[in-house]
Amino acid sequence: MSANLIFLIHFSATLFLVGLIWTIQWVHYPLFDHVGPDGFAAYEAEHNRRITPLVGPLMLVELATAVMLAFGQAPPWFSKEIAIVGLLALVAIWLSTALLQVPCHNRLLQAFDRDAIRLLVLTNWIRTLLWTARGILLAGTLWRALQTLSAGSLES
Repeated sequence: MSANLIFLIHFSATLFLVGLIWTIQWVHYPLFDHVGPDGFAAYEAEHNRRITPLVGPLMLVELATAVMLAFGQAPPWFSKEIAIVGLLALVAIWLSTALLQVPCHNRLLQAFDRDAIRLLVLTNWIRTLLWTARGILLAGTLWRALQTLSAGSLES
C-alpha cells in the first residue's frame, strides 16, 4: 500500500471520527438526560449496539494507519514529529475511552444515572478536543503538502 494511500485512509477515518464525536458530544450524550429512568438501560444497550459497529472499525483503522505513519510508512512530505504527536493524541483518546467513557456507559447499562451522564458529557470533551486537534493537524499538513505540490516541488 502506498504511503499516500495510508495517509488518505488515516485522514478520512480521523475526519469521520471528528464529525461523529462532535455529534455525540453536542447532541447525543446531552440528550441521555432527557430519556428518563423508564427504559433507560434498554436505551443505553441499544446505543451501544448501534454505535460500536460504526465507531469501532474506524477507530481501529485510524490507530493502525497512525502506527504505520509514525513508524516508517509515511509519505515523504509527512513529518515524523507530527505523526508521533498524532499517535500520542490517539493513545490519549483510547485511554480516555477505556478509563473514563466506558465505565460511565457500564453504569448507564444498569440504570438511569444522572451523575454518570454528567460525567460522560464532561469527560467526553477530552476525546472531542483531541480528535478535533488531530483533524486540524492532519488538514494543515495536507494543506501544506498541496501548496508545495502546486508550487511544483513535492515528491510523490
